[in-house]
Order: sequence, then structure tokens, then C-alpha cells
Amino acid sequence: MTLRGSRPSGTGTGQRLLTGDSRGEAISEPRINDRIRVPEVRLVGPEGEQVGIVPIGEALRLAQDAELDLVEVAPMARPPVAKLMDYGKFKYESAQKAREARRNQALTVIKEMRLRLKIDPHDYETKKGHVERFLKGGDKVKITVMFRGREQSRPEMGYRLLQRLAADVSELGVVESNPKQDGRNMVMVIAPHRNQAATDAGRRQAKADKAAAAEEQAPSA
Repeated sequence: MTLRGSRPSGTGTGQRLLTGDSRGEAISEPRINDRIRVPEVRLVGPEGEQVGIVPIGEALRLAQDAELDLVEVAPMARPPVAKLMDYGKFKYESAQKAREARRNQALTVIKEMRLRLKIDPHDYETKKGHVERFLKGGDKVKITVMFRGREQSRPEMGYRLLQRLAADVSELGVVESNPKQDGRNMVMVIAPHRNQAATDAGRRQAKADKAAAAEEQAPSA
């Protein structure tokens, strides 16, 4: 694997990649340079320009002359498509994007709580406790009231139940999405108060940063 900022030799020497076999099984990383063992490839230039179908030897020579890697980007095409690129830089940027996506995902957690229209007091208190715990943790909560049979003709009862729950947890959260009918259900979203959400988002961000740093320092397989 080439390091960020370095230039590969174009030969692939010393690079350890996990590849599939000749039957076309899935690979965990693309084949690059002299690991691409096909007679010819459809070559794409570093700026995305179409070079055309060229023998593999010529494609490798062009990669070496440009101090770039030849990377197989569409192995199942006929012939396979290969692109000239700085593979080390590409892999680094892809890893950065993946980490950023995981961080963003961790910051937008939505929990779900389901209620029956004729919920008994003890069950209601239990469900409310879960909602409070989710809001304290900085998560949004999607509340769903499920209607059975003739209950569907009484949507106002579901509305009142959701309004009651929103009022009971108002110290921890605010209604972000008002109750609305969704088929046989009625749905409402409660979000934690902004200050609480910001605090927990900061904690999650720090945790994600720590995990990302550990992942970056871990030796690759």
C-alpha cells in the first residue's frame, strides 16, 4: 500500500492486497498494477478521460510513465475497466469519507417506541420511562400509536395519547414532527432539547474520533 504523498513505482511490488480467485469471486480490494492478469483493459485516464481498449502491457507502461497506479475498477466488464490513479491517495481519501459517514450516522440516531391505543397505566409509565431515557441520551424518538380494527375510526384518541406523552416528557424534549396518520398508525417525533442534544452530540463525536484514531493506528491485514 502506498502512503499518502508518496509516488508508487507502478509495479505493485511489496503491496499486499486481498483478492479473489480466477472464478470471479468477490474481492475486498481492487487488483492493481501487475496483479491485473488480463490480456487487455478498457483504460480510463486520471481525469476520467476514455483512452480506449489497450493491451495490459501498454496500460502498465502508461501508469509507470505517469507515476500512477493502474487500478481495476470494473473487473466484471468485458474487457475489465482500469483507471490510472494515485491508489494510495484514493484509498486514504475513501477511508476519510467512510469515517466521516460513520460519524454523521452516529450523530443522527432515532429510537422508536410503539404504543397501543388502549395502553394500561403501568405499561404507559414503562414506555414513557424508555422515551425519557432516549431523550436524556441525546436521541430523537419516533413514537408510533398502532390502531386495531375499529380503533382506526378514532384517530383523535391516538392524537390525544401522543399529546399526553409529549407533555409528560416536555422537560427533556420537544415535538419535532407533529402527530400524523400513517396507514393504521399515527406517528410523532420528539427531539431532545437543543442544549442536551449538543452535549450528547459532542460526546458521540469524541467517541467516534477515538474509534477512528484506533482504527487508523491498527495494523492492516
